[in-house]
Amino acid sequence: MTSPPDAYWNHNTHYHRLVLSSVPRGCGEALDVGCGDGLLVRKLARRAEHVTGIDRAPEMVKRARTLSAGLDNVDFVEADFLVYDLEPESHDFVCSVATIHHMDFTAAITAMSGALRPGGSLVVISLAGNAGFKDLAFGAAGVPAHYFHKLRNRSVAGNPDAPVTDPTMTWGEVRDESLRLLPGAVFRRHLLWRYSIAWRKPR
Repeated sequence: MTSPPDAYWNHNTHYHRLVLSSVPRGCGEALDVGCGDGLLVRKLARRAEHVTGIDRAPEMVKRARTLSAGLDNVDFVEADFLVYDLEPESHDFVCSVATIHHMDFTAAITAMSGALRPGGSLVVISLAGNAGFKDLAFGAAGVPAHYFHKLRNRSVAGNPDAPVTDPTMTWGEVRDESLRLLPGAVFRRHLLWRYSIAWRKPR
């Protein structure tokens, strides 16, 4: 399956494949929290009957709607996810890439898991902060990987100019809180200074 013609590479889009691999078969409703310019929504549109992207940045939602104009199974909502009136258990798949560190982590994970139908899947990719030598050493190991992938993808490198903020939680804090809130979840730390949380809601 090819990528949309407007696809680009950076540390966040590098992990889109991980997100897409977790979309359940026969996915009806999918939700991308913090959708930015809608690139992941457009990729999800090929795997789900309908995809909603939500973002609180007006300029991002406007760009997402423009770039996605030819797709009839996607919608975009300009809203703060934590106060948006989302119907409980209404989605088969929920994802978020490089967004949850902009929000209250516990409230966001609770809202995302609450939006899932039983048997649905949740995937979160984001950033965390270092706390000690072990974290710094793991981060240093990502430098060669960064330059390798940057060189490999130099012709398609890009950035949507979305709002940025530094993470306030450490890798360990994210892991512990995610496993507390989502029993059975899989937490992984990745080389390109991102982590992933994957969880399937019990039926």
